[in-house]
Amino acid sequence: MNKLFLFFVLLVALFFSACSTKEVFEPKNIQGFWQEPERKQSDIFPQVDKDACGFVKYPKHEQKIIDVTSQLALLENSKVLTQKGVLDVEVKEPYRLLGESDGWILSATIDGNVSLDSIENNATKKRFSLHKTVASASVKDDVLAVLFADNEMALYSLTTKELLYKLQGNAPIVVDSRIVSPYFMNDLVLFLTLDGKIVIVNYELKKKLRTIIISSEEYFNNVIYFNVIDGRLIAATAHKILSLASKEIRSNFEIRTIAYDNKDIFITTKQGEVISLTPSLEVSAKAKFPFAHFLGMIVHKNKIYLLEKEGYIIELSKDLLTYSIYEVDFDDGYIFVQDDMFYVDNKIIPIE
Repeated sequence: MNKLFLFFVLLVALFFSACSTKEVFEPKNIQGFWQEPERKQSDIFPQVDKDACGFVKYPKHEQKIIDVTSQLALLENSKVLTQKGVLDVEVKEPYRLLGESDGWILSATIDGNVSLDSIENNATKKRFSLHKTVASASVKDDVLAVLFADNEMALYSLTTKELLYKLQGNAPIVVDSRIVSPYFMNDLVLFLTLDGKIVIVNYELKKKLRTIIISSEEYFNNVIYFNVIDGRLIAATAHKILSLASKEIRSNFEIRTIAYDNKDIFITTKQGEVISLTPSLEVSAKAKFPFAHFLGMIVHKNKIYLLEKEGYIIELSKDLLTYSIYEVDFDDGYIFVQDDMFYVDNKIIPIE
């Protein structure tokens, strides 16, 4: 037999062997199809239909989601979807959505044209030409804070468009799509960088005060989550979470999703774990669902709801001791999470 042909046959065999042994989440105790909308209706979903098998046909959103940020989603009709609903603000190509800040919706083109559209009055706009790609941005009063795709940080006057301050960071190789916008705190702006740091700048003094390292991984090391909890700074990359108060505390996790419910921090990991943490990063409880790939998490009332890639919703008690698993029908697409519903592509999956 021709050696080259034999090599090809072995290569194909190995390929299909690898594919056939790929391990996915396969729960054994499934409660049925997710039918939460049937138990409680709302004005958003005035009617719920069923198919021939009695399964709920979930209502679809009027528009497909075409882009998401950590705060917002952009719909196919160019409208902006927030945690509270759809805004009467449009973001049209070639602009892409950046975020919501101080009454503005921020967007930018790949070559650095930044647009600020007022939420209260969509005729009020601000425009900046910054000439290079913007990763994220935030506004407070007259200050625009910008994090560029090369990890450069800058402050601009909203009124005069003058450059107030600039600081170069280390350019990242590759980043996670969940990029966090700069955070204003009193007279400080905290830049959540693309290389796993928090850079604290006093924007009145135009001076860098401190740099805090969250993690130092080479790839996908940008900050994907930030919050202030009981006076603590909580920040996470895909590899590590930091809690900063009088001292710095770090814990290693391969994080998929993260949420906070005014008491505990909940994370899901690439290993199929759901972990409850105190703000000081002490582990309160842990549950594991082997090979689960979590796409989204909602912490609502006394339950945690997890959307799993293979087509399941896991309804989990907050103490992580009891759970029920349901089938749910959705296609691949952008995912946006509100307080009580998952948006997947153009489908709405309410959890109550």
